[in-house]
Amino acid sequence: MTPAISEVAEALSIHMPEVLRWAGAIARQLRKFNVALSGKSSGSAETDALTLADLTVQELVVSALRDRSPLFRQCRIEAEEANGDIGLFSTDAELVIALDPIDGTKQYRDRTGNGYAVMLHLRDSQTLHYSLVFVPETSATGTWVEAIGSRIVCGPDDPNRLAREVLNSMPAITSDTRPKSKKIYSIGFQKQDAERAAAVTKAGLHGFAPDDMPGSIYPLLATGEFGGSLIHSPNIYDFPVSLHLARILGGDAVWTDTGEPVHFRELWLDDRADMLRLPRIVACSADRETLDILKATAQGWPPNRYND
Repeated sequence: MTPAISEVAEALSIHMPEVLRWAGAIARQLRKFNVALSGKSSGSAETDALTLADLTVQELVVSALRDRSPLFRQCRIEAEEANGDIGLFSTDAELVIALDPIDGTKQYRDRTGNGYAVMLHLRDSQTLHYSLVFVPETSATGTWVEAIGSRIVCGPDDPNRLAREVLNSMPAITSDTRPKSKKIYSIGFQKQDAERAAAVTKAGLHGFAPDDMPGSIYPLLATGEFGGSLIHSPNIYDFPVSLHLARILGGDAVWTDTGEPVHFRELWLDDRADMLRLPRIVACSADRETLDILKATAQGWPPNRYND
């Protein structure tokens, strides 16, 4: 029997904040050591970064999903890494729980910034229903982003209180209170990230390549410090959270060549990076005018991620 979307989303919101808080604490500790691993060869430094922390955090989160609620095992699991008891979950369910144990692994591994995050989301083939992000080192206590129903919250953690209580106490972010920004995160264009970010800037926005990002895109997008993203073939473990935020705030994510709203019925397996991706170039923003600019800017850009 397929569980109701609302039941699964609610169960995730109850059980997983404390788990992601634990996962963030483990990631902070492991970062003090040399935990780099090899194993990916896509040619993109951001994609190919892998650490023991990715595997350890995923093991923890998958184990929690396995044990915390029987509803979770009735969902499929899509995880960036291959470890954990993923085989104990459904293989054909419509609902998917997707995990990125360390989003921003290159920055995490190289200690070049504190924008890495631990995250998960719930989706079906059409859209998202729950998103949770914990950014462990944006401050002394870390930063949360959560989206469920029509509610988005973002703010600092307080380890003196239960994680769920902290999230409940945060004021909701709405399109009326959230500022608009021209800052756009541009990534996935292999060695052309800086060039594509410059094209976004030339179009009247302000493009940021990965090395120029001031932190994790998810709190930046939620609070309005960033206006959106332009990504070539985004993976389906982290990017969908941006789509979720944008749709709640009245925007969307669209394929730039067609203008069609993004869905998850069309995926491709990137063998070089060993991850599932959406095809082609995707623009995402809470602002419809920004979406139009990004769509126009990317017209004629190669639809394939790899040229060889």
